[in-house]
Amino acid sequence: MEERKDIESLLKEEEIFYPPEEFLKTAYVKDRKALEEKAKDIETFWGDIAEELIWFKKWDKVLEWSPPFARWFIGGKCNIAYNALDRHIKAGKGNKTAIIWEGEEGRLRSITYLELYEEVQRFSAVLKGLGVKKGTDVTIYLPRIPEQFIAMLACARLGAPHSVVYGGFSVDALRDRIVDSNSSILITVDGGYRNGKVVEFKKIADNALKNAPSIKYQVVIKRLGNEVNMLKGRDYWYHELMDNVKDGYPDVEIMDAEDPLFILYTSGTTGKPKGVVHVHGGYMVGVYISMKWIFDLKEEDIFWCTADPGWITGHSYIVYGPLLNGATVYVYEGAPAFPDAGRWWSIIEKQRITIFYTAPTAIRALARYGDDWPNKYDLSSLRLLGTVGEPINPAAWRWFHKVIGKGKLPIMDTWWQTETGMVIVTPFPTTPLKPGSATFPFPGIEVDILDENGTSVPVNKEGNLVIKTPWPAMLKTLYNDPERYKKTYWERFPNYYLTGDSAKKDADGFIWIIGRVDEVIKVSGYRFGTAEIESALVSHPAVSEAAVIGKPDEIKGNIIKAFIILKSGYNSSDSLREELRQHVGEHMGPIAKPAEIDFVDSLPKTRSGKIMRRILKAKELGLPLGDLSTLEE
Repeated sequence: MEERKDIESLLKEEEIFYPPEEFLKTAYVKDRKALEEKAKDIETFWGDIAEELIWFKKWDKVLEWSPPFARWFIGGKCNIAYNALDRHIKAGKGNKTAIIWEGEEGRLRSITYLELYEEVQRFSAVLKGLGVKKGTDVTIYLPRIPEQFIAMLACARLGAPHSVVYGGFSVDALRDRIVDSNSSILITVDGGYRNGKVVEFKKIADNALKNAPSIKYQVVIKRLGNEVNMLKGRDYWYHELMDNVKDGYPDVEIMDAEDPLFILYTSGTTGKPKGVVHVHGGYMVGVYISMKWIFDLKEEDIFWCTADPGWITGHSYIVYGPLLNGATVYVYEGAPAFPDAGRWWSIIEKQRITIFYTAPTAIRALARYGDDWPNKYDLSSLRLLGTVGEPINPAAWRWFHKVIGKGKLPIMDTWWQTETGMVIVTPFPTTPLKPGSATFPFPGIEVDILDENGTSVPVNKEGNLVIKTPWPAMLKTLYNDPERYKKTYWERFPNYYLTGDSAKKDADGFIWIIGRVDEVIKVSGYRFGTAEIESALVSHPAVSEAAVIGKPDEIKGNIIKAFIILKSGYNSSDSLREELRQHVGEHMGPIAKPAEIDFVDSLPKTRSGKIMRRILKAKELGLPLGDLSTLEE
């Protein structure tokens, strides 16, 4: 039997990139090992961090851990919106810019902390007038516009859990989330722009509400001024409600640390979305400090995360994380390559972005257009780069580092999930980097990699990534389904949180995320992560993007099939197909060679940019496609 090479994965890179001297002098985290040593006493460690924020009443106890349920800052009283806004106003930073917003058509808005505070106050009065109070669930269905921030913060200020539904979701996906959360208020908009086209949010929302009887009121923001149907007694214009606030603002709600902050739905293997619940206290502490340390936020930074607040990345590192740190955040409504492939790079030049956090999928897609596009623009304002959403293959990492970072900037390759709330595995700007590795766990968080029997695997062997210790920003439960919470995350390896991801650790202790365990292909008893094979394929100069699936095979169990998007200037042929097979074999061993390769023009992706391999597999095997609500096209 042909053996897999010892290297096992093209995700492994021997070259180490060391941090620039200036970070070693000025970064918040200069000595990671000392921080990790301090974090061994996790209650003191997280308690000291929590002291940096404002509490109406200090906690009685930092942690109560009764697996699988953790309670953080027990007895503590706080409000995350108060810490994101009021705290900075009281510190005299009201005139600092909080949000720089740009619409796809070029419209610009700049909002200071004081202006944002006043808008949030006013909208909290609007919501209270509509019957919203502590514990009232509110659904937010908006594009990337400032009112998205305002609505989230106003809900948090009142103690009303928000459920943000990504603005690209369909009627059914929106309806299902409203019904599951039993929301009584829906906040939407007349329309938004996407790739130059108008998306009729109000029309989608109206169709969803035909079968969502819990909604009493729909608040509609006027973004485009297009004609929409307004149902009397149910639908109200945002601007009219805001103008009618005359009687002052409600007091901030004093929340228990364990009170719910939001519900965010994530994909489930059963097809029914899981409502992940996060709370005010622990989540606030986790996203505050991870934002500060990972991105080394300084007073003058302009931070741009290209995600959407409809996803956890947007919740934690567009809205709450930056605002808790008093940062200036840039938000762009549109797509990365509209009207041309220079759009993002032109924004960095124009807005003088200093920290740029984006997805490997976007990096690969923009790299496909060539170096000339980013090289047209002055990217010298950038001082730090970051990636999120999936493992980044070394070829994309190197392009991002060389072309966008000019060979100088550290890349914060972060791994985390909707459920974790905050980044779990990450470098700091002072961490030596290996292209493709997310490096080490965040201090205070212990992870392990286990085999099927729950035993820690040896160096460079793949296994199940688990988290061994509770962390403040962890999910509390699944909405109205604690049994599913226990079964999904804690049953397989008792007392350990099962991430569902496959990973390995190299001899230097660097962690390499391989991909979802359900995206691991077994061929003749050998396990291959889809990300590994895709990395090998993308490292070939002809390949722009790749996706692989396992196809059932009577002899081998599975064979590997690859779907390839070629770079401009390359044409599909049988000779190229064989060249790619040999290329994978050279890097990973002959058994990893794809048995079949299809050249395609596009790949099915979620709106957050993740390749939907299950759709490729279903089409290949002639099976039902299942839930397509998260599909981009």
